[in-house]
Amino acid sequence: MPSTDKTAILAQYMPANAAPIIAKWIDYFQCEFKISKNRTTKLGDYRHPFKGTGHKISVNNDLNPYAFLVTTVHEFAHLLTWNDHKNKVKPHGAEWKTNFKRMMKPFFDLNVFPPDVSDSIATYLNNPAASSCTDLRLARALKKYDVKEAGVHVEQLPMAAIFSLKDGRRFQKAEKIRKRYRCTCLDNGKVYLFNPLAEVYAE
Repeated sequence: MPSTDKTAILAQYMPANAAPIIAKWIDYFQCEFKISKNRTTKLGDYRHPFKGTGHKISVNNDLNPYAFLVTTVHEFAHLLTWNDHKNKVKPHGAEWKTNFKRMMKPFFDLNVFPPDVSDSIATYLNNPAASSCTDLRLARALKKYDVKEAGVHVEQLPMAAIFSLKDGRRFQKAEKIRKRYRCTCLDNGKVYLFNPLAEVYAE
């Protein structure tokens, strides 16, 4: 596919001035780039070359433009880290963090992100304790640009509140354990751990 066509497609999912850069990366790294349906367990994915196949990156199609771009850069940083070190370093170690910072720079230079997202990315990059782009401050900044639904975040609910998911299952919120909330499913009695930013429906 010609680079101009890639740019036009990418511009539907990310800020338009960022799309030409990502299109160039796809061509340069000869990467198979897939825009995927929503996956509840991950926003994006990188697969290194294996048995004759090349680099593969996929990003969920339902992300807002800024989240889509951050996730895309996150996965390309994995690609670059694999090219440099193969599997000899940690997935989100110092090498990946350095590459993520380098690959994010062109978008900072273009002022692609709104100030709150830009500040959150900068803070994240300077925080060695943060292990990945699931950093809560950055996630909260990005969430603000989602298309709003009727739901609320788990962290916004009072303790012992009852809530439901899109699939109809009902839960009761309990205490926070480290970074997640213990919630009991009222349908089967099992306990699940919820991300504070998980979108649910209060009853």
